[in-house]
Amino acid sequence: MRAEPFLGEHFSGRSAIVTGGGSGIGAALTRALVAAGARVVCADLDEAAAQRVAEPIGARAVALDVTDAAAVRSLVDEVDPDLMFNNAGITFGGETEDLTLEQWDAIIDVNIRGVVHGVAAAYPRMVARGSGQIVNTASMGGLMAAGLITSYVMTKHAVVGLSLALRSEAAAKGVGVTVVCPSAVDTPILDKGHLGRFHGRDYYLKGQGVRHPLDPDVFATQVLEAVAEDRAMLVTPRTARVAWRLGRWFPGFVQRSSIRFIEKQRRLQDRRASASAAR
Repeated sequence: MRAEPFLGEHFSGRSAIVTGGGSGIGAALTRALVAAGARVVCADLDEAAAQRVAEPIGARAVALDVTDAAAVRSLVDEVDPDLMFNNAGITFGGETEDLTLEQWDAIIDVNIRGVVHGVAAAYPRMVARGSGQIVNTASMGGLMAAGLITSYVMTKHAVVGLSLALRSEAAAKGVGVTVVCPSAVDTPILDKGHLGRFHGRDYYLKGQGVRHPLDPDVFATQVLEAVAEDRAMLVTPRTARVAWRLGRWFPGFVQRSSIRFIEKQRRLQDRRASASAAR
């Protein structure tokens, strides 16, 4: 990693909005941006969580529902950010037939429309100014398909597509676009959105052979480095990059591996259910 002065040169004095800033990746991004000298608005549906992150480090906390386009636009108009981090997201994990239509709508509203609302509010202002950076949080799930998180994978593919398409359009207008695609990061999302017998940590860690999830603060530093270098995409860690390349070179092999992976997950769920019943 590069030394901190490199980040300070790029971010010092710049204004940033981080959605979903009350926990996980968003909280880590808020901390990293403040450490690099940026003026940060930590926005979250849970205002108290945003305050717990922001107040000790001198950031500003605000309540924000990213599904409310008017609220997102109002905040963006007030802050006029140099950097817009569209990071808020939710997940559901389990068999797809167990998803309700309300859950499909909820994940589309947050993970896709929430990003669109941030882009629609911030991007025209950046174009008019001739500078700025849109940073969208996707996932390895946006690059490779895996069952049992079908709705999440769908939304993150949409975020990757939006980001890369917008980048090609924004390049001539002085605006950068970066999409970040990590594998498992050690955040509360690993333990949320479970349907039926799905267990997030078994799925994201044991099932995928990830011994240790990414530390969110280490990941946040990697994100800022990618933004400072105006990279189109950050895929991390190295094992994720290898898996992504394998998926592009050998799609049939990866699809067969994915089927076996889901079978393994179902066996793990069966064992967990049996062990729980025996207690």
